[in-house]
Amino acid sequence: MVAPRKEKENNSRISSFEKGKGACREILDRVLLQNRTRILEFNSKPSAPTEEIFPEIFFGSPSDPRGPLMNKSFIPKSAERILDALNLEDDFYLNLLDWGKRNILAVALGNSRLLGSRWEAHCPWVVQFLCSLWDVTSNRPLRTLESIHHSRVGSLAWKGGILTTSGMDGSIVNNDVRIRSHIVQKYRGHHMEVCGLKWSGSGNKLANGGNDNLVHVWDSSMAASTTTSNQSQWLHQFEEHTGAVKALAWCPFQRNFLATGGGESDRCVRFWNMDIGNYLSLVDTSSPVCGLIWSKNERELLSSHGLPHNNLVLWRYPSLEKLVELNGHFSQVLSMSQIPNGCRVASAAGDETLRL
Repeated sequence: MVAPRKEKENNSRISSFEKGKGACREILDRVLLQNRTRILEFNSKPSAPTEEIFPEIFFGSPSDPRGPLMNKSFIPKSAERILDALNLEDDFYLNLLDWGKRNILAVALGNSRLLGSRWEAHCPWVVQFLCSLWDVTSNRPLRTLESIHHSRVGSLAWKGGILTTSGMDGSIVNNDVRIRSHIVQKYRGHHMEVCGLKWSGSGNKLANGGNDNLVHVWDSSMAASTTTSNQSQWLHQFEEHTGAVKALAWCPFQRNFLATGGGESDRCVRFWNMDIGNYLSLVDTSSPVCGLIWSKNERELLSSHGLPHNNLVLWRYPSLEKLVELNGHFSQVLSMSQIPNGCRVASAAGDETLRL
């Protein structure tokens, strides 16, 4: 007879405790939350996340566990999406497209720029021979870098807080965007426009190509300080190309390995070993090479071209077997950039279209 009384007594205590919890919750709702269902509320709807700009393309960070959206063995031969890129400069020597680490695609269009699906005033690559830095989250200009070059700025390359710029004047400049006197170092080697810039994955080497058909590779420590008159000296100089060199790509799976592409008078992709500075092999593409991108997931190289093909070509390395040709553009494919996870590429052409 004792056990039932204890069970009844325990049930009574639990009931009282639950009533106390309910009363406490009512007080909190009334005094602290003012009968709202959320502790934090927005006065206005927050802006849509970047992923919603191209929902079928963006899906998180490069390390997203969901992986690519398609079977990597399937390579479509037509664009998934075609966007208008009105006023895109049809100029081989300019670099007008980039896909950032936060899945924001930027393209320079005349005196405007397109970030994702939003238009912004002012061109990010050259405005009266200066560079403008923008916060892409707030869409506000951060600062303007002036007096860098004596003519147009055609190429940019980031290395941490250092923005490397090159221009038609043949100079290459390291700008530390974190300090007031931003010009900190210069590389001297070209006597014509520098149209290609690429830092290696480790950040210790800078490759650049120019309209003088030369390729230079610099050790990052070889730049000349702006406080001295010493001439900087390149680590390697390659003279094998017979056309302007805009396309440069450091290999992600083989350290100190560089691919370069030549323009109208050359039409070849060449491969170099930076450890000993020697030429390894080449492939004749039969059309000017405007851009090069190594795959992040496969041992493959993607090239973009001008006349007569105006296409993209995927090559297997090291056999240099042509895997697929991607057609659709009606003018030279000026620039390419790949999504951070490496499964998609954007291409911009003189036909004023952007293809994904």
